Amino acid sequence: MSDVSALKKFSFQRVLDEDPLTHTLILLGTLPSSSDTLDSANSVEAIVRVERTTLSAKDAPLFFGNNGLIKKTALEGSTDIYTWLFGWFGDEAHRDSDIKINIICPATEIHIRKYTKQEQILVHETPALYEKYTKPYILGFPAARTKWVDDILNGIAEKGKLLYSSPEYLILPDMKWDTKTLNSLYLLAIVQDRKIRSLRDLRKYHVGLLKSIQREANRVAHEKWGLPTGSLRMYVHYQPSYYHFHVHIVNANYHGSMGMAVGQAHLLDDIISLLELDPDEGPGIFERMTITYGLGDQHTLYEPMRRALNEIS
Repeated sequence: MSDVSALKKFSFQRVLDEDPLTHTLILLGTLPSSSDTLDSANSVEAIVRVERTTLSAKDAPLFFGNNGLIKKTALEGSTDIYTWLFGWFGDEAHRDSDIKINIICPATEIHIRKYTKQEQILVHETPALYEKYTKPYILGFPAARTKWVDDILNGIAEKGKLLYSSPEYLILPDMKWDTKTLNSLYLLAIVQDRKIRSLRDLRKYHVGLLKSIQREANRVAHEKWGLPTGSLRMYVHYQPSYYHFHVHIVNANYHGSMGMAVGQAHLLDDIISLLELDPDEGPGIFERMTITYGLGDQHTLYEPMRRALNEIS
């Protein structure tokens, strides 16, 4: 089975597994028991694992340009400074795309720092550290960074992609999803309330909102894609990449996002349970608790938090 002529004798039966993270398919089929026959009676079961090789950094200068590796693109969507495209290494745009291309233009220094590979530290953010460093940072967060969110909430952008809309929140596909591969399904619920910036702003009276998001996300996933209850993983980031409250909604079988890691993702079920344990009066639980999270060395909060942690130790 060392050449393509041998592989052409593979008779496909079914897909055993697919992994959007590694871009891998594992196929079950049959191959002739000997290379010189195509007799199905003498065939044996075979498993073939097909994996797309990784993009090479040395090819980066060759991707675009008049003679670039990417020969064709198709617009997936755009809002404000963000654009999403599908790309093909050949001209066969009738088949599924080879790559998905996300563009940020113009990109600010903050964007560049965010997408640069980073070393992380674990921050134990006490309420005092939040008040001293994080809250002022959030309040000073540039409005331009969330203009794309406002465009969606105001019906200027992504209107045709909405899966659910109410006066409280919207549900739509996340830009990271190709909108085709069900195993990597990735949706986003964005709330209308601009006063909820992050996990720290949630109070007991928000439980109804959060449960509604859960309920409608499950309904949409069932009605549109046939996914049963329990098929979705819903979580909230802290720190988030932007300070307008939103909930990530992904297929429970999807493990392809670093943002799902411990130290950033907080399950929506757990958040609701904690809020339900809160007293009706007094400071909320997310005001009172110490939250531990990973923070990259390109983040604006990195240096003040690192110094604060050194002082405490």
